[in-house]
Amino acid sequence: MSVIVPEREYVDLTSRGIRYLEHGWPSKLCRWHAHAEYELHLVLETSGRVFVGDYIGAFRPGDLFLTGPHVPHNWVTDAAAHARPVAVRDMLVQFSGESLDLLRQGFMEFSETAPMWELAQSGIQFEGFDPTFARGHMQRIRDTRGAERVAAFLRFVARLSEHAEKRPLSVLRVVQPEGTAKHARVAKVVDHITGNFAERFSLRDAAAMAGMTPAVFSHNFQRFTGNKFIEFISRVRIGQACSMLYATDDHVVKICYAVGFQNLANFNRRFKKMKQMTPSDYRRKARAGLLNRVL
Repeated sequence: MSVIVPEREYVDLTSRGIRYLEHGWPSKLCRWHAHAEYELHLVLETSGRVFVGDYIGAFRPGDLFLTGPHVPHNWVTDAAAHARPVAVRDMLVQFSGESLDLLRQGFMEFSETAPMWELAQSGIQFEGFDPTFARGHMQRIRDTRGAERVAAFLRFVARLSEHAEKRPLSVLRVVQPEGTAKHARVAKVVDHITGNFAERFSLRDAAAMAGMTPAVFSHNFQRFTGNKFIEFISRVRIGQACSMLYATDDHVVKICYAVGFQNLANFNRRFKKMKQMTPSDYRRKARAGLLNRVL
């Protein structure tokens, strides 16, 4: 599984610009879902696997994430390691992109945060952000109302924007067509690749699917996804390989061909370039819990 269809969630912001929510575990709110709003998500308790778009990794207490509009996400607690229910596992804040646009129009200084919102289209993890500091910001948002809540939210956003270690998570950045025909056609190709990653699919094939020349398609694909076409396919395949290395006992060579690589040497070379380790080392370290992040 690389990409599965998320449940669509409606977030009611008709009477407020910021929604604060916290919940425990287990909870019906812990599910694979997506919504039109941005979400800041702080994990307080338990550890397990985080899914953001096509990203699969590990989470632990104190981890802080930002997901953009329509980016599917879920945090799955390791039930075997956490037998007892948890009263509050997550603190989160949801807000609309339209609100951000209005802030940028009204206050030019707010435009400094624009790169963070762009990165959020892939999902972000704020590595090394002080969890006590993050929790304090979340509590101030929770415990205030009206203009004070907005001010608390903006203070948190300013600190996050300044934080240097923002790690984009998902390969997929085309999660909701922007309304242009070109964007929609590129999104169709992205959906095809993620659903059929093991198939041979050339640049010429992709361009034909999008109804463009190869040169025009290459330009638009990189513009809309942030990746060159071949790099994108490799990342999707390596991501799937990581999942199989962790979850199965299949030999590396079997996984290599299962995810669409045509020879083991190329698979090993690309895997090591992306993960800074061999597939066998990745499997060993991931299963031993020696990787803070697993993809």
